[in-house]
Amino acid sequence: MKIVSLLGATGSIGNQTLDVIKNHPTDFKLGAMSVGNNLDSARQIIHQFSPKLVSLKTKDAYEKFKSEFVGDIQFVYGEEGLNEVATYPESHVLLNAVVGSVGLAPTLKAIEAKKTIALANKETLVTAGHLVMEAARKHEVKLLPVDSEHSAIFQCLQGENPKGVEKIILTASGGSFRDKTRNELKDVSVKEALNHPNWSMGPKITIDSATMMNKGLEVIEAHWLFNLPYDKIDVLLHRESIIHSLVEFKDSSVIAQLGTPDMRVPIQYALTYPNRLELPFATRLNLSQVGLLHFNAVDFNRYRSLHYSYTAGKQGGTLPTVLNAANEQAVSAFLDGKISFLTIENLIEQALEKHSIISNPNLETIKQVDTQTREYVSHLVNSL
Repeated sequence: MKIVSLLGATGSIGNQTLDVIKNHPTDFKLGAMSVGNNLDSARQIIHQFSPKLVSLKTKDAYEKFKSEFVGDIQFVYGEEGLNEVATYPESHVLLNAVVGSVGLAPTLKAIEAKKTIALANKETLVTAGHLVMEAARKHEVKLLPVDSEHSAIFQCLQGENPKGVEKIILTASGGSFRDKTRNELKDVSVKEALNHPNWSMGPKITIDSATMMNKGLEVIEAHWLFNLPYDKIDVLLHRESIIHSLVEFKDSSVIAQLGTPDMRVPIQYALTYPNRLELPFATRLNLSQVGLLHFNAVDFNRYRSLHYSYTAGKQGGTLPTVLNAANEQAVSAFLDGKISFLTIENLIEQALEKHSIISNPNLETIKQVDTQTREYVSHLVNSL
């Protein structure tokens, strides 16, 4: 049996990970988890899965749960709590499903503890890819992708010589506003932005999908995961989300990974790799019913966030940290109704232009730049 530590248990990826664990009770057990603000959901998970270690977001929640649950459960909280879940001694694998740069430190701690990492937290590699990959090599730890696109690339590369790769192609649904022009985006609402046509995801990731920042972060993540230069990483619009990504080889052959949109597939593959298990209640792909698949090139003028991501990734250093922090702060402001949808991109652009790049930053520098960027974007939002 594989013991799983789960960061972000009450989120979308966390819930689907729990579904995988529930459907394979002899293969997986939840050993430790962290939760955010959804305390009712956290209570249900504790009763159903009986983890031994639970990290709460705040001290108040910690005190409440500590008095509420009497028994063989240890409660912790805050950033240190995330680290404890990540390094839980009995766990074999850490599935990092938290959203944002808060996922970086526990990932590094888990690598040092020689845990296998199933990574759904893009920001870990976006903000500190050089540090994470170096640590993984040093401690001989496997980094298994959970994002559907990166999992697809990973699956396509099984048994292949990496030297034979010509390029990889990440597919993108286009998000909630894929059929709108930029002019039509001026007055879109939060509710409209959260209405994704294909996937069920958390609010932040759904907004990132609408701006295509989600794909931009995935480009940077792919650069680190597959050790490829940015000119060998393409993005292709594919509205059905049936082909999850493709690999083109030097001999012009192309291998793609297909399936119905279901995040449990890449989650389960990361937990079972290199083996596969049955996925109960999964909808199997029937191409005769799908009929047609559609593809379009990406317009960088339409999706400016994707353009910013390529720019930040290529220039490197602390610029991807700025990109991520500015985006997180701007998306939060949009979700709170403080700014318009298109202002998200404007704030990111201003933060990138203001920053003086620091090459090869250490973890402390990354944290400082992250904090400074958030403060700067918050200032811009308050001055609007």
